Amino acid sequence: MASQLFWIGLGNMGRGMCKNLVEKGPLGGSPLLVYNRSSKRSADLAVKLGSKVKAVSSIEEGVKQADIIFTCLSNDQAVEDVYRTISALGNINGKLFADCSTIHPDSTEKVAKIVTDAGADFVASPVFGAPPMADAGQLIFVPAGPKAAVERLRPYTTGVMGKAELPMEDEPYGTASTLKIIGNTFVLNMVTQLGEGFTLAEKTGVGAARVKKFVDGLFGGPYSAYGERMLSGAYHSMEEPLFSADNAIKDASHAEDLAKTAGMEVKNATTAKQYLEEVAEHAGGAKGDVAAIYGAARMRAGLEYENN
Repeated sequence: MASQLFWIGLGNMGRGMCKNLVEKGPLGGSPLLVYNRSSKRSADLAVKLGSKVKAVSSIEEGVKQADIIFTCLSNDQAVEDVYRTISALGNINGKLFADCSTIHPDSTEKVAKIVTDAGADFVASPVFGAPPMADAGQLIFVPAGPKAAVERLRPYTTGVMGKAELPMEDEPYGTASTLKIIGNTFVLNMVTQLGEGFTLAEKTGVGAARVKKFVDGLFGGPYSAYGERMLSGAYHSMEEPLFSADNAIKDASHAEDLAKTAGMEVKNATTAKQYLEEVAEHAGGAKGDVAAIYGAARMRAGLEYENN
């Protein structure tokens, strides 16, 4: 008998992940229950995906009906608030909770304890990949927790919402979050280098378009995608950021904290954070995209934030 699934958090990652769950997941004919703090997103997704999705009016309603509950939320406070709400429900014994959010490993351990103390199972499963990868079912999952719980989650991850996983079975929950934070520093460093490189090319007369061709030819992939977001002007014109400045600042701050605890520094992540704080001041942290580091680099060089 198929498990009843419930999804909490319909940001630009969660929406794509839900789409793939209902299209390819073994749901056994039951609709995917969904909840978002802004009810319009739940309603819009239900309209888009039809009878395969059912919006619920509260976290309590969804958890009571579900066997497996996914959370994908923007920051540590949002995740902790949701799990406190869940812990107040009482009987959640035997349910499986999987958190796909990017949060500090200490926060992951905190919510895992809330869940397991109440008799339920927990898997920390952050994901690597941008919203287009979520929409295409091409994410990389990083599941940590008891092997049995990870195996219970697998029918809904690789081959459904994702293309692969970096398994951490029977390892501490926070290990997955640590890897995710380290991984995101690579993204921050890449975007910072692109923003600075394009700006330097403009200031020296070489031209950003030539640097973009070099990037496409040698690196491609996410380098080319972020470069396109910069040079097309999407970084300052998109209605909703793909990776908000606020969330990127949060990730950089978590990386700094992890590094401090380990007795080292992550200076590249700190540089990215400084640019992102300028993006947040200029465009708003919730509205500015991480690719707008290019705009911040341009302003430091005496150019306009907007490239066109």
